[in-house]
Amino acid sequence: MGGPKCPPEDCSILFRHCVSTLASAPLQNYFYPLHGGTLLRIEESGYRRMKIERINTDILIIGGGTAGCYAAMTIAESSDKKVVICEKAHIKRSGCLAAGVNALNAYITESRTPQDYVDYCKKDAAGIVREDLLLTMSERLNSVTERLEQLGLVILKDENGKYVTRGNRNIKINGENIKPILAEAVNALTNVTVLNRVNITDLDVADNRVNGAFGIGIENDTFYAIQANAVIITTGGAAGLYKPNNPGFSRHKMWYPPFNTGAGYAMGIRHGAEMTTFEMRFIALRCKDTIAPTGTLAQGVGAKQVNSLGEVYEQKYGLTTSERVYGTVNENQEGRGPCYLRTEGITSQQDDELLKAYLNMAPSQTLKWIESGKLPSQQNVEIEGTEPYIVGGHTASGYWVDTKRATTIRGLYAAGDVAGGAPQKYVTGALAEGEIAAQSVLDYLGSNKPASLSESGISEHIAEVDTFLSDRKSPYTTEQLEEAMQTVMDSYAGGIKTNYRFSEKQLDIADSKIRQLCSLSEKLHADDFQELMYIYELRERLVVCRSVIAHLKARHETRWHSFAENLDYPQRDDANWFKYVNSRLENGGIKIILRDIVTDGGAVYEHNDR
Repeated sequence: MGGPKCPPEDCSILFRHCVSTLASAPLQNYFYPLHGGTLLRIEESGYRRMKIERINTDILIIGGGTAGCYAAMTIAESSDKKVVICEKAHIKRSGCLAAGVNALNAYITESRTPQDYVDYCKKDAAGIVREDLLLTMSERLNSVTERLEQLGLVILKDENGKYVTRGNRNIKINGENIKPILAEAVNALTNVTVLNRVNITDLDVADNRVNGAFGIGIENDTFYAIQANAVIITTGGAAGLYKPNNPGFSRHKMWYPPFNTGAGYAMGIRHGAEMTTFEMRFIALRCKDTIAPTGTLAQGVGAKQVNSLGEVYEQKYGLTTSERVYGTVNENQEGRGPCYLRTEGITSQQDDELLKAYLNMAPSQTLKWIESGKLPSQQNVEIEGTEPYIVGGHTASGYWVDTKRATTIRGLYAAGDVAGGAPQKYVTGALAEGEIAAQSVLDYLGSNKPASLSESGISEHIAEVDTFLSDRKSPYTTEQLEEAMQTVMDSYAGGIKTNYRFSEKQLDIADSKIRQLCSLSEKLHADDFQELMYIYELRERLVVCRSVIAHLKARHETRWHSFAENLDYPQRDDANWFKYVNSRLENGGIKIILRDIVTDGGAVYEHNDR
């Protein structure tokens, strides 16, 4: 960073110097240090102040959601290591728990065992799961639940003081404030620093080891270069790849948080991390229009799926998560829609319970009942499938990790929705994986040398930021390219428009068009750091789209109806495809890697080739 320094009392000399040398100065000389650590950048129409801040920490946690918070708590309780959490939003109300939940959907109830939970997940995913990951997660579900209760979470209890269950694996809670509870616990930790509104855009990786990350301060116009001896990714999955149910002003009303853009996936993909099972997309069955959860209706009051003729159709197609969606799609296609969850005839007490339950997690559904003048007992609830998501907390999509939750990049760990192989994590599974990753990171730090952040990487990423902020040549806006991406995925990669179905030819078209959008995204312009974040979010989604398309094309069967409905291969094929479909980015192309299933009997997978 060259250029003269100026005293705090007079910057006019520096300003004149910057203007006079701008035409011939190389990029690194566009930035001049001022007092207070501010860096001045000159533009054609004036100047913009952009601070550059370097941070050195033992552990960087990217994402302040469920898994990220619990990882930080675990580290603080077991060591004095310095931790930095970077959260794109605000830790108090970020991640999938932002609006609260009314149940913990992963819990080992009385007479059940962790292996029972593994078996349930395995059946739901037609065998494509990592049993070793599921077991190590399931063994911790109850202990992390008890910890949540100690922190102040209200878990409903019966007259005998036992947790009130909802089905075989769930317990009821008053969870509107579950995220603030976790955030308060983290903010009280003396060795943890939380950077809110800091969007991490890329990792720094050299010789397959992570050395930190780069990011932008959305509200303080700061570029961050963070050196870390280990990194835990907890950024969640990817929404917004496909065109959503509701257009325009209401497009944000979707099942998965719209601000989860697949950032963590994209960072790993760019640096050659092995990813797994992106073809197992998640499509949620939800209340029509409000996109509110249906599990409370199905499990809480025993509501059955019925068509417009009043026929219960769910048994005809099956009861796995994907089969429930598939049945609804088929009934509509064959002219027996719309489809509903049958609530007509439930008791007035159940009406009250449902109104309260949805206030905890999806208030729009309660408002819809009230506005219509009809309670659930007076009208069935219409249902529909959402657009597809990539999320390792419900399906098995994500980083390929070992039982320590280590990725194939040394020093990089993944937990929660961003980690693959272990579906049906929900809240407690994310907490459990955060705990596992944190404990593993401490072991890793004890036997590895300190990291060293790349100076060339810092310069390259500053140059990228500068280009987006200064180059005004793009004829497109970020929003236009995002809509184009969603249209491509909806039309050619199995979105709502095609009833989630796709063919190999359609996927080829999708890949070609997504590549074109990737190229166009390099020329986008941002007027400020908020718009800069939108550019990075789009680019993250585009990276994930390419991997999704490659995975969908690679699996030559239909194992999960709707989730991956391949018209060229409509049948399940265990003989050839009882395997994990993994991938790695090599020389700009996505290389598919087929791996054998980690079977039961205590077998585990650990990285041996890093």
